[in-house]
Amino acid sequence: MANDPNAKALQFIEDMTRNVDGVQEHVLAQILSQNSETEYLKALHLAGATDRQTFKSKIPMVTYQDIQPLIQRIANGDRSPILSARPISEFLTSSGTSAGERKLMPTISEEWDRRRILYSLLMPVMDQYVKGLDKGKGLYFYFIKSETKTPGGLLARPVLTSYYKSDIFKNRPYDPFTVYTSPNEAILCEDSSQSMYAQMLCGLYQRQTVFRVGAVFASGLTRSIRFLQLNWKQLAHDIRTGSLNPIFTHTSLRDCMARIVRPDPELADFITRECEKDSWEGIIKRIWPNTKYLDVIVTGAMAQYIPTLDYYSGGLPKACTMYASSECYFGLNLKPMCDPWEVSYTIMPNMAYFEFLPHTTSDGSKGELVDLAAVEVGKEYELLVTTYSGLCRYRVGDILRVTGFYNSAPQFRFVRRKNVLLSIESDKTDESELQAAVEKASKLLSTSVVEYTSCAETKAVPGHYVIYWELMGESLPGEGVMERCCLAMEEEFNSVYRQGRAADGSIGPLEIRLVRSGTFEELMDYALSKGASINQYKVPRCVTSAPILELLDSRVVSIHFSPAPPRWSAERRF
Repeated sequence: MANDPNAKALQFIEDMTRNVDGVQEHVLAQILSQNSETEYLKALHLAGATDRQTFKSKIPMVTYQDIQPLIQRIANGDRSPILSARPISEFLTSSGTSAGERKLMPTISEEWDRRRILYSLLMPVMDQYVKGLDKGKGLYFYFIKSETKTPGGLLARPVLTSYYKSDIFKNRPYDPFTVYTSPNEAILCEDSSQSMYAQMLCGLYQRQTVFRVGAVFASGLTRSIRFLQLNWKQLAHDIRTGSLNPIFTHTSLRDCMARIVRPDPELADFITRECEKDSWEGIIKRIWPNTKYLDVIVTGAMAQYIPTLDYYSGGLPKACTMYASSECYFGLNLKPMCDPWEVSYTIMPNMAYFEFLPHTTSDGSKGELVDLAAVEVGKEYELLVTTYSGLCRYRVGDILRVTGFYNSAPQFRFVRRKNVLLSIESDKTDESELQAAVEKASKLLSTSVVEYTSCAETKAVPGHYVIYWELMGESLPGEGVMERCCLAMEEEFNSVYRQGRAADGSIGPLEIRLVRSGTFEELMDYALSKGASINQYKVPRCVTSAPILELLDSRVVSIHFSPAPPRWSAERRF
């Protein structure tokens, strides 16, 4: 153990998890002391107190809407200590939305020190299960997204874009466990098409050295393999000739790739032989034969991509290593090679102060908040955080189930995002948003929508939303009407969805399937036959059950797709 380079990281995990309650008490005292002079805490008459009892008696639970006016003041340029005594360094934009725009999460520069610690624990944990990773490289498809500035001049961007652009990532010291095939210039190229082409090309050139393949989300990895499926002929041509593809117009990326591209006819022949085969089953293992596992998030909404990844990889293990969000980095998976359905995250008590709202009834607000060390196995909770950046008792919206303990640290399975109905990648559409979109689109009809439901279609790449409509009457709308309805729905969705559709290409065109009259009555009859109460039956607004989807699809009379991407701009409304 003394000669193990990972021993220090593993010992840190042991130290943090042995006395969770003590660490949490210390973290809360630090946060309250650091932010004691902020406008927010002073208004709640905390009077400099740093103990739990006072904190719990005076500080209320909040949602984003509760603190949005304060966040807006910071965004507009108010530099007084509103939420944090330390200067807000930037805003991290959440995939969750408020009034159709990404939520702005304030952060301070010191937060990166805590996040860096969590990142540093991932490979030491993985090394316990998969040996020899330091002898190979990781083929990771990482991308940055657009950023903007608030009226007050602060950057607003997704947390991973902030990380990839940070000196922590760009100037990271050499670590044999974290060597990637993609150069920084490829990851940091804002044009996703150029970035993808470069990262795939680099991965192909280094195919024998790749020991793990990954992306942030499972959807991102399936999209990358689909990109290879569509572009392998051009990639093979470039490798055969050693020519620099004209797609590279970004100066630093073009210069970087000019140093990498070289003629390799043997590699080009191999890629051609494998990719022209009818079946792409196991293509990841065929192209990158030394791959030991896939490093992707497959929990929550991403679980719908597991069958596709199993097909492409030949059933390679799928490692979910870390649990994080724009609000806070939470913890890590101490058994990263477990089955996707068994993934549990151990929350690291040094990252923030954590509380949990029992989620046992439809009205979770009536429950008493529980400390991290006091949660109970088998119960579900909504997660709340108090952060060094100034969020206090903030409701993150994640529903977690306690699966056990590591030392005194509870382990949680991610169940779902609260109120989220549809999701393909980072988009999150809730029932009210779907209802508003249906209402907006239905105004284009000369008839009315009797009933509707939806599903996320992920068999195609990229995935897309499917909406089932039953219309009043038997006649179908005129030519082009339903296509305009599809686009009208997309225009009504939040900015995260529209960015995925219009800019990132991570979401495909919305599809409306018209079903024949009486279909939703048949749907109710099916539910009643399975034991549902007629008095309590409600049409499900999202369907995942295979028998119900089969019933709906068997009643489809016409299919329509959105004819164009919805409008989206990188400039957000403030």
